[in-house]
This record gives sequence, C-alpha cells and structure tokens, in this order.
Amino acid sequence: MYRPFEVFVGNRYLRSRKRNRFVSFISLISVIGIAVSVAVLIVVLSVMNGFEYEVRNRILAVLSHGSITGMQGRLPDWELLSNIAAADERVVASAPFISGQGMLVSPGGVAGIELRGILPEHEQQVSDAAGLMTAGQMDSLQPRGWNIVLGSELARRLAVQVGDKIVLLTPQGSVTPAGMLPRMRRFTVSGIFHAGMYEYDRNLAYVHLTDSARLMRMDDAVSGLSFAVVEPMQADAVVRSVAVEYGGGVYVSDWTRQHANFFRSIELTKSIIFFILLIVVAVAAFNIVSTLMMVVRDKGSEIAILRSMGASALNILKVFVTEGVMIGLFGTFAGVAAGITLALNLGVVVGWLEALLQIQFVAPDVYFISELPSQLRWNDVYIVGGLAFVLVIAATVYPALRAAATHPARALRHE
Repeated sequence: MYRPFEVFVGNRYLRSRKRNRFVSFISLISVIGIAVSVAVLIVVLSVMNGFEYEVRNRILAVLSHGSITGMQGRLPDWELLSNIAAADERVVASAPFISGQGMLVSPGGVAGIELRGILPEHEQQVSDAAGLMTAGQMDSLQPRGWNIVLGSELARRLAVQVGDKIVLLTPQGSVTPAGMLPRMRRFTVSGIFHAGMYEYDRNLAYVHLTDSARLMRMDDAVSGLSFAVVEPMQADAVVRSVAVEYGGGVYVSDWTRQHANFFRSIELTKSIIFFILLIVVAVAAFNIVSTLMMVVRDKGSEIAILRSMGASALNILKVFVTEGVMIGLFGTFAGVAAGITLALNLGVVVGWLEALLQIQFVAPDVYFISELPSQLRWNDVYIVGGLAFVLVIAATVYPALRAAATHPARALRHE
C-alpha cells in the first residue's frame, strides 16, 4: 500500500458501500456543519474587528488624540500650555478650541448642536476634519467672517447648502429691558463635512475661534487645547504628563476615555459572540461522534476480520481517529477558506443583498456607521481553525475507543 494502513482503511471507511450510503451522507453533513460554523465565526469576528476599526478611525478623524480643558470651561493662559506641550517630543501638535452648545435656526428647521470654535490652520494638525469636507473648505472660517461649517446630516436636517444663511442662538444671554434673551448671530454656511459617523454628522458645527469667543464672551481665553500625539494608544499618559508639567488645575481627557464605554461594549460583545459561536462549532464537531459511532456499527464485522488478521486495538483506534481527523480537516479547511473569502468580500455581498432586498442592514443613527465593515485578522483565523480542529480530535476519542474494544468472536458470531 502506498499509504499507512490506518490512513488507507480510514479513507475507505469515509465512503460507505453502495448498499448503505447513509453513513457517507452523515459524514458529508458533519463536514458541512463544521465548515459553516467555522466560516460564520471568522466572518462575525471580522465584522466586529472592522466595526471597531472604522469607529476608531472616524472618531480620530473628527476628534484629537487628547485634550486639556480649564476647570471652569476657561483656559486663559493657553499659550503657556501650548509651549509646554511643544517641548514634549511625544506631542506632534496642539490647537486651541472653544466648545459650547447652541441652536441653529433655518427656514427648513431647527436643531441643537455642539459648537466648536477652532483655528483652521491649527486644527488641521490635530485632526482630519479638513479632509472630511464634501462642500466648501475648512479654510473658509475666517475671523469676523461669521461663517459656519456643518455636518452633512445637520445640513440635511436644516435643509441648507453652502451659501445659505442660518441663525445661531447661544445660551449666553444678553440683558435687555424685555429680560434675558439668548445671543443670536446670523452665519453663512461655508462648508459641509461628512465624517461617516452619525453622532458627529448630525450634531457638530465649526466656526472660527474669534467668532465663537465673541459669541460666548470668552475674551482671550479658550475652552482648552487639543493634542495630536505620536502614539494614539498612549494619548492618556502623554496628556497627563503635559497637564502635570503645566501645574494641574485642569481636566484631561483622551479619545479612549471619551468613548470608553463604547469600546468596552465592543470588546465585551466580541468576547460573548466568540464563545457563543464556539459552542456552535463544538456542536458541529461533536456531530462526528454520531457519525463515527454509525461507522463502527456499520463496519463491525470488518473490524472483527481486521482484528482476526492481526490488527491490534491500537491499529483500529488509529483508523477511526484518522477518519475523524479527515472529516475535521475537510470541514475546517473548507470553513476557513469560505470565511476568509466572505470576510474579504463582505462589502460586495452585503451591498448586493441590500439592493436585492431593498433594506439597509446597518442604520447610521443606531450603529454610528452606514455600511457593514470587515477587517480580517489572521490571528483570529488561526485561533478559530485551531480550536475547531482540537474539538474535532476530542470528538473522535470515544468512537475510536469503542471501535478498538470490538471483540472479534462476538462481532462475527452471527455472520
């Protein structure tokens, strides 16, 4: 024989005799079950990875890596803080900002917003907001120009385009004979950006730092400084170090802290889904138990003949372990191949299904993004494939032991 005895017999046992194809059919079902469960697990993990990656990138496109704000929402000596940050080699750039709440009024609607006053030339160094523009330019924000840049969903809700006029109301009121009235100012829409994240596209608006300072009566102070650092994952430590060097008395924050619960929920959900789907893989793998037990019953007389011809119990054990391993290998490799292919082409597949069914699987107002992302990580593929194969090996142990314990005389008694 050109193959080891156990491999040859195990391969033959995968194909039942013509008079009984049921065992071969059950073996095929076992392969398909393992393949489907492995592929689903790889695709789901890729989607979770892609979701986390997309959200993180879109957050960092709008937000800086870290920020330091004044205790009362005012930071008068922000130039000193900026100089301290510039002396830290871990800090790439810093930019002042003024943040506040407001309400925009247009003929098409009314919307509450988060107002952010910036210096466009500095903001471009700490975020990619300028690269998100779909109409107009971020540089259109000039001092005393009274221009405003809106998120795409906000502009759609207000039914405005570049060049339209809108009114901004701020909570900082003015005392008049009629009582306290909110401060109002007419702005010209000079740009529209699209971050791809509904939270920002719907609520965020940019104005020039000088204009926001006048509206909010900040004088020469700002709300805080935002930072870009060399290593985004170390933003917390860098911002804290700069704040300590400044002397404290400020609030520090970073991009992970601002969305800490969100990223924790993603990691928790990913872990839960992994273990749930791993149970599905285990169920599919242990379906091999019933398959091999049926093979043992179907091949009882042949096992007895092999034992009578000199095959040891260990040989029989290896035969059925080999058969189970073959089923597991076929299923695992097929599942890994299908999972990788689907994960790498998920956008095309989902787009085709959405067009066919006329539905949207990912609602942007719920999931922050409007498409289903996928990021394949080979480490996940190795883990899933390895665990599936281990479960298959575990599933072959009991049937193989039962086959090895077959007594030749008893098995051939009624033959």
